[in-house]
Amino acid sequence: MDKETLALHFGYNKDEQSTMAVPIYQTTAYEFKDADHAANLFALKELGNIYTRLTNPTTDVFEKRFAALEDGEAALATSSGMAAIFYAFANVAKAGENVVCASQAYGGTLTQAAHTLKRFGIEARFFDVHNTKDLQSKIDNNTKAIFFESLTNPSIDVADIDEIVKVADKHNIITICDNTVATAILCNPLKHGVDIVVHSTSKYTTGQGLALGGIIVERKNLNEKLKNNPLYPHFNEPDESYHGLVYTEVGLPAFTLRVRLSLLRDLGAAPSPFNSWLFIQGLETLPLRIEKHSKNAKKVAEFLASHPKVKKVNYPGLKTDKNYTNAQKYFKDGLSSGLLSFEVEDFETAKRVANSTKIFSIVVNIGDSKSIITHPASTTHQQLSEDELKACGVPSNLIRLSVGLESADDLIEDLKQAIEG
Repeated sequence: MDKETLALHFGYNKDEQSTMAVPIYQTTAYEFKDADHAANLFALKELGNIYTRLTNPTTDVFEKRFAALEDGEAALATSSGMAAIFYAFANVAKAGENVVCASQAYGGTLTQAAHTLKRFGIEARFFDVHNTKDLQSKIDNNTKAIFFESLTNPSIDVADIDEIVKVADKHNIITICDNTVATAILCNPLKHGVDIVVHSTSKYTTGQGLALGGIIVERKNLNEKLKNNPLYPHFNEPDESYHGLVYTEVGLPAFTLRVRLSLLRDLGAAPSPFNSWLFIQGLETLPLRIEKHSKNAKKVAEFLASHPKVKKVNYPGLKTDKNYTNAQKYFKDGLSSGLLSFEVEDFETAKRVANSTKIFSIVVNIGDSKSIITHPASTTHQQLSEDELKACGVPSNLIRLSVGLESADDLIEDLKQAIEG
């Protein structure tokens, strides 16, 4: 089925009430038929609901539908995008090991990798997303994951997915790609050999800034890469915390199964059923919205590129952009999502422009139906030094736009008066 159809129907077999809308199963727990039924569920001899921290019928529909849109085998929803990223890292690496991350990434991801993981004894090394030689030099025998974004936020770079996967597969290392900005509608990294995709579903998935959430999607047949891989013994040895379960021998997708039975069980960053229901509503219109976001953003980018007070525009839908070739290769129909950035004279000018807009709201979110303007150097990336800002493609004079669903002409007029005022 096409994505427009999957987004509306996949994963929901109507319940006994035959409701057209997926019900909200707002419950913490579930009644078992008897003690044996409960025991079988905990032993994985039967599959079913135990507790909403682990599974929930509404969340299950959301996970199945999202996995289908990404062409994955299984998915696991979390309470936020940052939780999804942390669980993806924690599922492969432990103290004394390392992960290699693209330096062009969301500020929260950079902080989590460089500082929070460090407190768990996991080292983060950083590479230029456009330089696979740089990536190669950061890998050693303790490297357990390569992380990058398909369309980076806020530097607006498009990774050469094939080249990164080629390096990872050479070393039999797991690849993790954050596909939040491109969305599953425009790009499917799993089809290019990526092992794991993560999303902040707080962004384009919900589409109206209504709920926090995240999701992890596992590619088909990933078990074959994990099975007997010496880099990941914890997938192939008995898990003492789960009665000796060996994840690659259960016959279920091992990566997401381990996140569910180990990390989600013990750390508990599960989504609420109501939020999962909101994300399902968002998926139904995502194909339409992302097309409109993309077309609006391109018009805005073209205006900015022609303005004498704008020093540089970053948008892969522009033929003059250095990422244009990769965008044409990896994104559907040449669309490039709704995120763009541009540079003005200096730090203070960037703040003035952000303060002067009337339709754009100053918000540190993206993917909303309403347009958003952000000055990363003073907000999401303020913890970085000037050199670090430049290294991750976010100079202090850069402004990020999340272009919404308003009239493109109105948005352009708003930016014009803000820049020239």
